Amino acid sequence: MEIIRSNFKINLHKVYQAIEEADFFAIDGEFSGISDGPSVTALTSGFDTPEERYQKLKKHSMDFLLFQFGLCAFKYDHTDSKHVTKSFNFYVFPKPFSRSSPDVKFVCQSSSIDFLASQGFDFNKVFCSGIPYLNQEEERQLREQFDEKRSQANGAGALAKCPVTIPEDQKKFIDQVIEKIEDFLQSEEKRSLELDPCTGFQRKLIYQTLSWKYPKGIHVETLETDKKERHIVISKVDEEERKRREQEKYTKEQEELNDAVGFSRVIHAIANSGKLVVGHNMLLDVMHTIHQFYCPLPADLNEFKEMAICVFPRLLDTKLMASTQPFKDIINNTSLAELEKRLKETPFDPPKVESAEGFPSYDTASEQLHEAGYDAYITGLCFISMANYLGSLLSPPKMCVSARSKLIEPFFNKLFLMRVMDIPYLNLEGPDLQPKRDHVLHVTFPKEWKTSDLYQLFSAFGNIQISWIDDTSAFVSLSQPEQVQIAVNTSKYAESYRIQTYAEYVGKKQEGKQVKRKWTEDSWKEVDRKRPHMQGPCYHSNSFTAAGVVGKRTLSPDPREAALEDRESEEVSDSELEQTDSCTDPLPEGRKKSKKLKRTKKELSLAGSVSDSPAVLFEVPDTW
Repeated sequence: MEIIRSNFKINLHKVYQAIEEADFFAIDGEFSGISDGPSVTALTSGFDTPEERYQKLKKHSMDFLLFQFGLCAFKYDHTDSKHVTKSFNFYVFPKPFSRSSPDVKFVCQSSSIDFLASQGFDFNKVFCSGIPYLNQEEERQLREQFDEKRSQANGAGALAKCPVTIPEDQKKFIDQVIEKIEDFLQSEEKRSLELDPCTGFQRKLIYQTLSWKYPKGIHVETLETDKKERHIVISKVDEEERKRREQEKYTKEQEELNDAVGFSRVIHAIANSGKLVVGHNMLLDVMHTIHQFYCPLPADLNEFKEMAICVFPRLLDTKLMASTQPFKDIINNTSLAELEKRLKETPFDPPKVESAEGFPSYDTASEQLHEAGYDAYITGLCFISMANYLGSLLSPPKMCVSARSKLIEPFFNKLFLMRVMDIPYLNLEGPDLQPKRDHVLHVTFPKEWKTSDLYQLFSAFGNIQISWIDDTSAFVSLSQPEQVQIAVNTSKYAESYRIQTYAEYVGKKQEGKQVKRKWTEDSWKEVDRKRPHMQGPCYHSNSFTAAGVVGKRTLSPDPREAALEDRESEEVSDSELEQTDSCTDPLPEGRKKSKKLKRTKKELSLAGSVSDSPAVLFEVPDTW
C-alpha cells in the first residue's frame, strides 16, 4: 500500500492495526546517498573496528535523507498454514510545519539519485507528497512553543486592564486599525472583518491593543492566504461563541502538531510493540531511523547500542543470518535479490504467503527491487525460509518456526558489518569481537600510489589482502604472521613509505585519543599555563612522503638483512589493545527504558518453546 501525505491520516489506523496484529516486521529504507566524503570502499575498510565503522557512518552518512521507508507486517495463519502480509511503502519528506519548525538541510549523492532514477523511483512523490516528520526533541520544542503562545494569549486577557505602550512609528498604524474596527462594530450587516496583511510585530500590537480595548464581544484570529500572507480576522461573537471558537482553534492546532509529527508516529508504534524487526544489511537502516525520527546519534558506540535496543528491542539481520552456519556453506551470494532466489531452491522450502484483503500483492517474478516496500517484503520471506530450515533440522522437524523461537535467538541484535574481514557483526547487547590481527600491517605512502604499487611492494610475501583507509594509508594482511616483523624492520630503510604493525597503529591511535581527551578536560587557562612544558607524543604522524620523485622498492624477507636491523619496537599489551574510550553515562531515562525492554525481552524468550532445540547449534561463531 502506497502511503503519501494526502492519504497518511486516513490510513494510519490500518498501519497501527497491522503493527498490533503482526508476529514480526520487515523494514527497508531508500536514501538520498551513502557517503558524503570517502568512497564506499574507504567508508567500509576491511579492518575497521565496530567503533571506527560506526564513527565513519555517523560522520559521512547521516546528512543524507531516508526518503522512502518500507514496512511489511507478517502474521501466521495457523488454520491455513500460511503467512498473511500487509505491506506499506511510505514516501517521507521533512516539510516544515510552520515558520518556527525545523527547516531540515540534507545532501544528495549523484550516483545514488541516478541509480534510483534508473529503477523508476518517483522523486516527485517524495518532494511534493512526502509525509512530514519530527524527531522527539523537535516535537518537544514545538509543543513548548505552542503552550507558551497559549499562556501568553491567556495572560494578555489578565493584563488587559491597562493600555499597551505603542512605539511612535506604529501609532498611526494602530489608530487606523482601531478606526476600522469601530466602524465594523457599529455596522449591523458585517459579521467579520479582515485586516490587511502586516508584520508579526504589528499583529502582536493589534492583539495586545484589542485585548485591552475590547475584552468582550469579538474573536480575533490569524489566518494565512493562498500566497502565504498572514492577516488578522475579527468576528463579532458572544462569550459562549468566543469560547467555542477558542476550543476549535486549540483542537486544530493540536491536530496540526500531530500532523507535523507525521511518520514518526509509525516508528514509535513499531518501537512500542517490542516485536521482532527484520532487515537485510540493516545497520544503516537502523542508524538513519533513529537519527531521523528519534534523536541525533550519540558520539559513542556504546551509547548508540543502548539507544538502539531501547528503540528496537529485537533486531535480526538476514544478511548476517545467511552468512553464518548452517547457511554459509549452502548460500553463495547473500545480496537480497540473489538470496531470495536461492531460498526458493532445495534444501529450502519457500513459505506460503498471501496478502491481506485490501492490500496489493507483490510478484517476486517481476523483481520490484529498490522499492522499499518490496525489499521489506522479500526480506521477510528470506527470514521465514531460513528460520523454517533451522526447524527442519530438529528431530522431529518443525515446519514453522515462530519469531519468538529460541532457534533464532542467537541472531538477535547482531547487525552485519559489510566488508569487515574478521568481525562479522556489531553486537548491540554486549562487547564486540576482538580478533587477533597479528598478521596485519598498517602502511602509509605517497598519495600517488595505487593498489598495484602495494602489490609490488609486498610481492616477496606471497598472497596479501589490501584494505584501503584513505589516499595515503591502507591495511595489508599477510598470509604468514611471522613475516610481519621482517616487513616492519625492512621498511626502516624507506624514505617514501612506512610500515608498522597493527598493534603499534592501535597503540598510537589510543595515545592520540588520550591526549585529545586531556585537552578537552582541562580548562583553557590550565592549557595555556602548561603549554610551554608539554612534551611527548601529542601528535603522531603515521606517514611521510619523500620530496621530489616518489621512490618505490620491493621488500625482502631475507632473515640476514632483517637481523641487521634494530628490532626495538614499541610493544602494546593485550589489555591496552582491548581498551575503549570512556563513555558518557547514558541518561537515567534511557537506562530505565533499556532495563524495561530487557525484562520484556526475557519474558518473551521464556514464553518460547524450550523444546525447539538448543540454540548453541546455530550460534553465530566468535571467529569468522
